Amino acid sequence: MPIAVAFVISLYKWQLFKPDGAFVAFNNYFYAFTEGPFWNAMWNSFRYAVVAVPLGMFVALLVALLVNQKLAGITIFRTLFYVPAISSGVAIAMIWIYIYLPGTGLINTLTLRVFGKEGALAKVIGAFGIAPYESIDFLAKPEWAMWALVFMSVWTGLGPRMVLFLAGLIGINPSLYEAASLDGAGKLRCFWNVTLPMLVPTTFFVMVTSTIGAMQVFTPVYMMTKGGPEDTTDVVGYHIYTEAWVNFNTGLASSKSFILLAVVVAISFFQFRMMKRQMEGYSAE
Repeated sequence: MPIAVAFVISLYKWQLFKPDGAFVAFNNYFYAFTEGPFWNAMWNSFRYAVVAVPLGMFVALLVALLVNQKLAGITIFRTLFYVPAISSGVAIAMIWIYIYLPGTGLINTLTLRVFGKEGALAKVIGAFGIAPYESIDFLAKPEWAMWALVFMSVWTGLGPRMVLFLAGLIGINPSLYEAASLDGAGKLRCFWNVTLPMLVPTTFFVMVTSTIGAMQVFTPVYMMTKGGPEDTTDVVGYHIYTEAWVNFNTGLASSKSFILLAVVVAISFFQFRMMKRQMEGYSAE
């Protein structure tokens, strides 16, 4: 029902405080398709997802392999890695704001102590003609802001992805590794020929859900960059929020939401097709 109401609103020139707007049919959609800021937001969301999703999956798989060990106290490490997933998104964003602060932030403080003018390795890097490190305002630099959000997303999304990969690893039949070992396969070959193929369904699920989440990212942008600097982090979720709750163009915001829905469905369909081909390839082998 809510999605139906949102679709009806998208067909009207609907202002938040003037809900009796004129019926404009699909004009809101036509306008959105020709609006530069909206497609800039879509592009920002796309490049965020293209970097954040593969990087996040790689780190999560690596951590899952590390914690998939029969060691005393390993459950504690699994729990610690999952903590960010159950923490408040606003609180996490505030923590990362302090981490990224220029001069006094954690990253800048540690880097300055090592590579700064008075750092431990200042003379070493100077010998190679490299200028000493200077404090960077990561969230205020167009070339750094998106990367700052990506690195944060890798950390915040690590827990759920790790758990899914860990479940996939635990579900692999040990006899497959035994058979591979008897054939002379080492650990690397077992990982490539046994672990990765058996993790295909899990990898696909993580990829689809991570992509959907990345295309809808909002809280970090709202808390940390407000779409800046220079609209480099104005992702589509924040753009739609601004259209609805700052500009009060509810009808236009609804139409942009459905365009986002169509894009996400199209990406998911492409991923399903890719997954099907991958599974057919393994079946043929």
